[in-house]
Parts: sequence; C-alpha cells; structure tokens
Amino acid sequence: MEIKKKDVRALTKEQLRDFFKKQGDQSFRGNQVYEWLWQKAAHSFDAMTNLSKKTREMLEANFVINHIQVDQLQRSTDGTIKNAVRLHDGLIVESVLIPTDTRTTACVSSQVGCSLDCKFCATARLKRMRNLNPDEIYDQVVAIDNESRLYYDRPLSNIVFMGMGEPLMNYNNVLKAIEKITAKEGLGMSPKRITVSTSGVPKIIRKMADEGVKFKLAVSLHSAIDEVRTNIMPFNATFTLKDLRESLQYWYQKTKSRITYEYVVWDGINDTQKDIDALIKFCKFAPAKVNLIEYNPIDEGVFQQASDTAITTYVNSLQKHGITVTVRRSRGKDIDAACGQLANKSGA
Repeated sequence: MEIKKKDVRALTKEQLRDFFKKQGDQSFRGNQVYEWLWQKAAHSFDAMTNLSKKTREMLEANFVINHIQVDQLQRSTDGTIKNAVRLHDGLIVESVLIPTDTRTTACVSSQVGCSLDCKFCATARLKRMRNLNPDEIYDQVVAIDNESRLYYDRPLSNIVFMGMGEPLMNYNNVLKAIEKITAKEGLGMSPKRITVSTSGVPKIIRKMADEGVKFKLAVSLHSAIDEVRTNIMPFNATFTLKDLRESLQYWYQKTKSRITYEYVVWDGINDTQKDIDALIKFCKFAPAKVNLIEYNPIDEGVFQQASDTAITTYVNSLQKHGITVTVRRSRGKDIDAACGQLANKSGA
C-alpha cells in the first residue's frame, strides 16, 4: 500500500531542520529547502540545485509539493488577466491581475466556492468545496507577480482578498499565507499593500483587531438597512448590522485603521435617499471610505446596475457629509473577471 506523502510546505522551518537532523544530515539543509519553497517558489525538488542528487531523491521519497498550475490564462481588452488555477486535487479557483498605469493588483481566492449566500454573486452559486491552504493562496500571488513582470515589466504592488470565497471563513490559512507573503523569507511585501475584504464576520473582525494585524480591512456592505441587506445577503440575519458595526468600532479602537466599504448600488434595491442616509449614518462611527462599485450582472435577474443619476446622488450626499467616496469602474468584464463574476466558467 502506497504511503501518502506529506506536503513539504506544511512544515515550518524548524520542522524541516529537525527532519534533516533525524536523517543524519546537517540541520541547515532545512534552511536551504525552506528558501527554495518560499523565496524561490520552487515547484519541484529537482529545482533545488544547491542540494545533492541524493538529498533531492530523499526529499522526493518523503514529501510532495502540492503547487498550483495556471490551467487557463485569459487577457481582457483592458489588460486585466484572469487565471483559472488548478489545485493539486483537480479543483479550480480563479485569480485576477488588475493593472493600472502605476501598479499591479492581485485579486486572489481563499476558498473553492463560497461559504456565504450573497444573491448577486456568481461565486455564491457554487457550493463551498473546501478552504484553500496557505501555500495555494501564496502560489496565486507568485503566479500573478510573475505575470506582472512578464506582461508589464514590473513586480506586483498590491494584493486584495476579493476573489472566490469569504476570507474570514478561512481565517487561519489566510493569515498564514499573509505571514509568508510579508516575511523576508517569503515575498517581502508590506502588509499595508494587502487588503482583506469580508462580507462581515463580527467575531473574526474582533479577533483580527486583538491580534494586531497590519493589513487593511474592507467590508462588502451594500446596504446599511438590515431588511435590505438580509434580502440580498441572507447571512446578515445571523451577522446583523448592529453586530457588524460594533465589531468595526472595536477594530478601529484597536488598530486606528480606516475602514473601506465596498458598495454596489442596484436599480430598485438600494438606490433611494433612505438607503443613502442609512449609509451615511453607518459611516459616522469611525473614519471610513466608500467604494461605489459598478455592478456586473450575472444573469437577467433582479440585480441590475443603478442609473448614473442614483450613483451621482450617492457621491454628492457622501461628500457633503465629509465621507471619502470613489466610483470604481469594473475591469475585465469581457472575460468574466470583474467583481462578483468569478464562477469557474472555464470549467473544472
């Protein structure tokens, strides 16, 4: 019977050092392997050229590297790149490279499918099959960094956890991935260039505040009226706006970090003055920024982009009350890479 090999990237550097000790080798070999795995993102033991052939064969006999593969790459007319990423078990997630004149942003996934049930999101129609491991999240970032260097001649500058899945429902693995991404022994990126976007899990928001995380927080809000929000995001019945607001107040008290609200305005759903007034009130308890996001319909259903007049009214009202607001036009719509469109249409 074949013994299932352990994924070598599940080991800490200390565990790798101990492994080599037990093999009668020098512990510093563990440091070398760790560097190959994370700084150099090696996908095979054969690539570890400063190790002897015997050592590489020994690693091959004991471990695997469950790296991702970019199964399909699509390029949008606006320069956006979407990756269909095949995981070691054959499942697919999607990640997106979003370029501007000055920077490149990676939009990465944290789950296969999603734990939540937002009615307007294509990903929510996929059942959650599993959480991504830290190395699978890390690999998405490495792949987009490589594509940024290849196609845009510059390294990746920003990361947003806004792909498939609810990051806070995979909190421990997301945190481990960010630790590797920001470590000197990893990609060495600043945590200030990383934004974790959540639909709002109050208990985990408080936990993040207590743990003093350094990355930025964005909340997919879409309505500050419980009845409206529950209708479009049913989990709001469990994680109410009151609970969310209290957790965000706690977040700001602990971190002094401004909160960004992601907000789509839909025709006939949240485009009235009452909706605007509720949002303004919700933004007042802590410094906030509102991103009004262009909606990308996933079908011919009830969710359709609000009129330009409604968007302008939102902008003017928010600015009048001293709230920073930007209107974010979607990128990559022609390849289903825009917000809310990630749904594995490339096939698994």
